[in-house]
Amino acid sequence: MKNVLDDPRITAIGLLYEVHAGLTARFAAQFDEHDVSAVEFEVLTRLARSPNNQLRMTDLAAQTSLSTSGVTRVVDRMERDGLLTRRACPSDRRSSYAVVTAAGLQRLDEVLPGHLRIIEEWFTGQLDPAALDAMLDGLRRVRDAVHPCATAGSNAENEPVEEQSTLSRG
Repeated sequence: MKNVLDDPRITAIGLLYEVHAGLTARFAAQFDEHDVSAVEFEVLTRLARSPNNQLRMTDLAAQTSLSTSGVTRVVDRMERDGLLTRRACPSDRRSSYAVVTAAGLQRLDEVLPGHLRIIEEWFTGQLDPAALDAMLDGLRRVRDAVHPCATAGSNAENEPVEEQSTLSRG
């Protein structure tokens, strides 16, 4: 009789949790060096990768693990720190945009080199190009199933817009 705990589904999710925990710990130390939290980094990155470096607040909430009130609190704090600003939505008075400021883009410029080194050393660099492509395809399919709003407000095909941002692909 087969042990249910030997099920490859248990192994797959266990490995995913272990990888996430290991990378999160490495990222946290690096974020601390730049006085930015993981959530603030995610918000800055998502905004900088969006058209015109902005997203509607509701789309930002949909793309992150934050509630709309959680996004409001984070944006309030980041606006006080000069990293973001709010802009009224011209077509809907009830909506507003969170927009990365020059100071926010500068903070990303400071954090990204170390962040990319960690990603390369501990994640993407562990895989050959074919394995990385296959993993990215699989992760997108799973992400789209479990978090269908993850790209709300983004441009077509989930590709970042290459404007003003240092996050463009090379």
